[in-house]
Amino acid sequence: MHYTLKQLQYLVSAAEHGNVTAAAAALHVSQPSVSSAIAHLERAFEVQLLVRHQAKGVSLTPAGQRIVVEARSLLAHASDFAEGSQALAGSLSGPLEVGCFVTFAPFYLPRLLLSFAKAQPGVRVNVQEGALDVLQDRLISGSCELALLYDLGIRDTVESQVLTRLVPYALLARNHPLAARKALSLKDLSQEPLVLLDLPHSRDYFRAMFLRSGIDPRITHRSLSFEMVRGLVANGHGYSILNLRPHGDLSYDGARLVCRPLKDPLPPLSVVLAWVKGARLTRRAKAFAEHCREYFLRA
Repeated sequence: MHYTLKQLQYLVSAAEHGNVTAAAAALHVSQPSVSSAIAHLERAFEVQLLVRHQAKGVSLTPAGQRIVVEARSLLAHASDFAEGSQALAGSLSGPLEVGCFVTFAPFYLPRLLLSFAKAQPGVRVNVQEGALDVLQDRLISGSCELALLYDLGIRDTVESQVLTRLVPYALLARNHPLAARKALSLKDLSQEPLVLLDLPHSRDYFRAMFLRSGIDPRITHRSLSFEMVRGLVANGHGYSILNLRPHGDLSYDGARLVCRPLKDPLPPLSVVLAWVKGARLTRRAKAFAEHCREYFLRA
């Protein structure tokens, strides 16, 4: 079985673009070069890798999906190997694909990326934001090497390490009658309208808090947006339970908010760094993982 890294690169590009012509343009080569490379791989592996759709591009066969995952890993490690001499000198270079849960990306990534860029200026971190399940799909497919996630619904094929734990709190409008209290219980809030952050897994985490206390919350509004939840609460539509807390207590429209600790013994929500179980991480990924651990220890 003979094939080249370049042929694997052409296959991965075709899979990512869903179109051989678009892949060729991105690689700055001719379309026949990409088609020929894929045909060679299909002969070498003795399987069909792509399904050609007339005027609609290409899609991966099940065998093609498995091989593209392995090809991405092999190409990443080949790049890592080529940069070995630089790594021995203490510097790293090249791209690193990192996923991040969309809700807390604005809280952590800007400063984290800045500090990592100062520590490893040669590494170019490409961030992919998304939902928890989407990011785990990307880890498993090899399109992300690492991901920052909540410890919710983590699959058996994904390994994770806790970076920080976030304690839930009650969010209210500043003029809410309960805002004058220094702390609140879920029972105190049980008759109030709840604005729920309605993201997959997150909604289950919040609802479980009430169920453990035997309370059926009065959900009056739902939103997929963290800031929409804050805006609804600030304008008197109800309260919410959240874990992330911005530095300022203002909604986007300037309405004032207050945060109050909860008396109930509620489970915190963990932010974790995740990767595919058993994966051999590149030097760039190892450096980023270590930087994440140090960053959150200092935070």
